Amino acid sequence: MCGMPQQPPVRSTPARPTRPDASMSLLTNVMDHSLDDGYAEAAARKKTAGGMPKTLRAKLGLAAGLVLAALVVTVGAAQARVAAPVVAKEREELIDRIDRETAAADELESTVDKLREDVSARQRKALKQSGGGDQTELVGILSGAAEVHGPGVKLVVNDAKEATSGAASDPRGTTGFSDTGRVRDRDMQRVVNGLWESGAEAVSINGQRLTALSAIRAAGDAILVDNRPLVPPYTVLAVGDGEGLSTKFQNSADGLYLHALQESFGIRTSISAEGELRLPAAPSVIVRTAQPITESAQQRSEKGTS
Repeated sequence: MCGMPQQPPVRSTPARPTRPDASMSLLTNVMDHSLDDGYAEAAARKKTAGGMPKTLRAKLGLAAGLVLAALVVTVGAAQARVAAPVVAKEREELIDRIDRETAAADELESTVDKLREDVSARQRKALKQSGGGDQTELVGILSGAAEVHGPGVKLVVNDAKEATSGAASDPRGTTGFSDTGRVRDRDMQRVVNGLWESGAEAVSINGQRLTALSAIRAAGDAILVDNRPLVPPYTVLAVGDGEGLSTKFQNSADGLYLHALQESFGIRTSISAEGELRLPAAPSVIVRTAQPITESAQQRSEKGTS
């Protein structure tokens, strides 16, 4: 009997038990990997370094800031030391230039004075030869073209002690001027006109000779005489009958006006009769319209009136 071939017995291995949460693989992955890999690496590095206290980090930051500030200050100081000689040299050069220009201006002014004296001497000599010297000299004195000396009056006008610039309105009725304690151009105009009216033969303000062409104006708070700024106190010299000129001026309307300024606004004034005053000649007296009368024209005029 032939039998069936025998097969080796089949050995079965026991199956591994499955996880109870196998059906929730997504949730399992999220729970097992709650941190991103980058966060995990950073946490690992921090753990390896042992961490750094916040106070220590703050101290290190403050120290770094102080070091940086000290570096900036040091660099600035070094640059200042380097630039200081250059600035000092430029300042010295500027001072030297100012001194040179001032000396040159003084020399030119001295030359002008010498030339003016020479011209005046030549004029007097020529006029004496023609017989009209005295009259021309008188005209030069009255016009301001010649230097004069003699008795007269010295009048000093100054701002009030508490005079300052401000924004309040001026009770004296100015346009834009705020301080009543400051001397104005119109005040000096009245003073000068009052001296002329009282008999002054020559007048100057702070060494500036006045002529028939002179103008006293204002530029802001400054007073200009022939476009030259003056600084208080204003010293007015007037050649004339000293005592008589002083008395007549103080009793005039302009003298009383000046006294009212002193009483009401504190403007300081003083007047005194002087035995000898010297007034310079005007820098330039330019005749724009007048023309000399020639002898033939004068003769024709005399014939026309005869």
